[in-house]
Amino acid sequence: MRIRTRRALAVALAGALVLAACAEAPEEEEVDTEPEEEVEEEEEEEVEEEEPEEAADPVDFLACQITDTGGVDDRSFNQTVWEGFQRAEEELGIEIAVLESESEADFDPNIRAFIDRGCDLIVTVGFLLGDATEEAAVANPDQLFAIVDFAYEDTYDNLREILFETDEAGFLAGYVAAGTTETGVIGTYGGINIPTVSIFMDGYLAGAEYYNQEHGTDVVVEGWDGEDGLFTGDFESQDEGRRVTDSLLEQDADIIMPVAGPVGLGTATALEDFGEGLMIWVDTDGYVSVPQFSDLMLTSVEKRMDVATFAVIEEALEDRFEGGLFLGTLDNEGVDIAPFHDNEDVVPQEVKDALPELREGIIAGEISVDPADY
Repeated sequence: MRIRTRRALAVALAGALVLAACAEAPEEEEVDTEPEEEVEEEEEEEVEEEEPEEAADPVDFLACQITDTGGVDDRSFNQTVWEGFQRAEEELGIEIAVLESESEADFDPNIRAFIDRGCDLIVTVGFLLGDATEEAAVANPDQLFAIVDFAYEDTYDNLREILFETDEAGFLAGYVAAGTTETGVIGTYGGINIPTVSIFMDGYLAGAEYYNQEHGTDVVVEGWDGEDGLFTGDFESQDEGRRVTDSLLEQDADIIMPVAGPVGLGTATALEDFGEGLMIWVDTDGYVSVPQFSDLMLTSVEKRMDVATFAVIEEALEDRFEGGLFLGTLDNEGVDIAPFHDNEDVVPQEVKDALPELREGIIAGEISVDPADY
């Protein structure tokens, strides 16, 4: 079930997200022509200032991640969650472990394996793990769980639900795409038609429709109508991603947003071979996570799962864990769109100028991200 009500617990994410900024890497030392004694003194001071923080002392805490079928190196949501684990290992001194699921048949065995291993916190990743995680949480009330991209009707004291209002950031991406397209057609498709996928597409469609409303244009969104659309059926087949992308290109779409994890790499290869068009990545900043296709990335709809996961691990470590919803929004920077990077000049200035006001309007509830409202 899609949850749109922002529960009070979501406020906690705002503080946690402040911790997201990592320390900058020390700059290379410059050669100085001062007398030798002064040089040595300055170098000693620089070493003191630039010395990296030491890793945290080891603590007796084991955090365990179970991926969905995309794998931990999917350059998308599984990998982003794992980055949150790795940060927790370095900064909090915990031990971490991961089990990858080759198919849905692996969900229950992987959860049982980590319960038997004595994990202090088990984090499952993805909508498809919803039932298996709930069953395990009910059967093991003393075991702490968290799940990314799923929420339940009931609240369990030992189960944290990590969700993101990606339609808010998707709205901004749709607005940008509608204001940037040269053909008047933009596209999107998903891996599987589940709420955590379609929510991106809802926002994308709403953003494009809002652009049309504000500018009197008629940009068409192919691949999603608010209820049904194009789906590859999994989060693995890049060939399917390429096939669907080819069909969108045949409909004149010149900006395409795949919501399908590594399947989106099929879109990148299709666009590269076609020689025209841009794409919008999801979950991570595709310019960084998929560098071989960085020139194709117009922007990305970022779902900062690493930050949220780190915060929940820290809660559990410090005995502050609470069951219920943990929600990332534009307001607390849990979601956003990535910079335009190499395609900065492609986006019209008036579109870029409109984004801060759009963001504020969404946060204030003055601009709807529901496509049914347009």
